[in-house]
Amino acid sequence: MSGTILVTPVTPPRWPDLVSLFGPRGACAGCWCMHWRRLAAAFERGKGRGNREALRRLIASGATPGLLAYADGQPIGWCAVAPREAYPRLERSRVLRRVDSEPVWSVVCFFVARPHRRQGVSVTLLEAAAAFALEQGARVLEGYPVEPQRGASADVFAWTGTAAAFRAAGFTEAHRRSPTRPIMRRVLHS
Repeated sequence: MSGTILVTPVTPPRWPDLVSLFGPRGACAGCWCMHWRRLAAAFERGKGRGNREALRRLIASGATPGLLAYADGQPIGWCAVAPREAYPRLERSRVLRRVDSEPVWSVVCFFVARPHRRQGVSVTLLEAAAAFALEQGARVLEGYPVEPQRGASADVFAWTGTAAAFRAAGFTEAHRRSPTRPIMRRVLHS
């Protein structure tokens, strides 16, 4: 990767770039980053075209569901970030349930194009997500990465990020209900 990484919020004019990055499978098996935004039955029914359309409508409504990273003018990475309330499925998770009553914004998903993985794109996206959330009035940003057990690979399940990337971006562990799923937080300062 040559050049600087530019990160920008996803707005309607950026939709074609997001589609290009996600490809025909919607980043992962028709998800289109709707896993946390839709309850299980709606998500399953929408796999593929339905989830793609749900994300397109969300962006067209003026919502900013995430950030896109670019290198040399090409989209190379995505990070979903929004108030925790935007993710009803997260709200129902036993392992990732709320730590306390603190209002938080959440980073729930990453997608980095294969040639750009393991080059710090996720850390850059996390830093940009913190700045974006702060601009929107957030005071705490939370994430739900995987932390693989010794010797295991996180690649297949790293769509929520890795604990190492969160730590590199200034997050600390707030709680852990599972050996492999810490809840990481970063307090945001203006």
